[in-house]
Amino acid sequence: MEWKGRRRSSNVEDRRGERVSGGSGRSSAAGGMLLSLFFRSSAKTKLFIIIGGIVVMFVFGITPMSVLNFLGGGTGAPTVTREASAPNDEMAAFLGTIKADNEDVWAQLFQGYGKKYRPAKMVIYSDKTVMPGGLADARMGPFYMPVNETVYIDPHFFREMRERFGAPGDFAQAYVIAHEIGHHVQNLLGYTDKVHGQQGRVSKKEYNRLSVRLELQADFLAGVFAHHADEQFNFLEHGDIQEAMNCARAIGDDTLQKASGGRVMPDSFTHGTSEQRSKWFMKGYRSGDVRQGNTFEIPYGQL
Repeated sequence: MEWKGRRRSSNVEDRRGERVSGGSGRSSAAGGMLLSLFFRSSAKTKLFIIIGGIVVMFVFGITPMSVLNFLGGGTGAPTVTREASAPNDEMAAFLGTIKADNEDVWAQLFQGYGKKYRPAKMVIYSDKTVMPGGLADARMGPFYMPVNETVYIDPHFFREMRERFGAPGDFAQAYVIAHEIGHHVQNLLGYTDKVHGQQGRVSKKEYNRLSVRLELQADFLAGVFAHHADEQFNFLEHGDIQEAMNCARAIGDDTLQKASGGRVMPDSFTHGTSEQRSKWFMKGYRSGDVRQGNTFEIPYGQL
């Protein structure tokens, strides 16, 4: 893809070069306290913890309880020290440019629907970084936190995509960013709170299905971004869409469960199958129409 030469977003904070120590240790008693805090926290914070646990469990093979152990700050507040300046490298330029592209596309689309777009923030970090309520950990993968409208990303995840998931390419990386910004768009449009509001009101199976709908819609929105960004910037090259499709397929729930050596359990899906994820990305890319991506109005078996 052609990404160089365009503006870089000012809504990006590069924390690479920071070292975060402490705040991650947990005793069983402290774990119980964290669970108590979880149930007393805001809806948006709870949703972040749930989604973080889902990503870790199905992508990195770490249990949701381990995610809870990453959060909160341990026996005391974490210590942050600056060991070096954040590198002003090509990765910073790439992330800043793709973030700006998303801002430009979504500002224009929201305006067309009579709405005002509020850009998300992005934090680039290495290994760990402080966030509201605790620590972001690289093992959680890229994620969007609704409570502060921020995307957190450790760029080393892109190496995981290439080496572990077989999904190389700069547009595969752009797809990941666009998917997380898609979650921000969902947050602005109210879908995020609607899904979380069903927690405890529906069965675990049904809540998982709501999560699948949310994730497939974010894939669709990433496709919508690709459609309009190419119209605005003419940045797609031969093979770019295939890179995104390869990435979407590589991180489908069924593919990840097979790769982990387990059997495929559809009732446990939280992101959708490889076929569904690539299908909804392509639907967004081909249509470019946000109104065609309401995954909550379609019978689950037809997603």
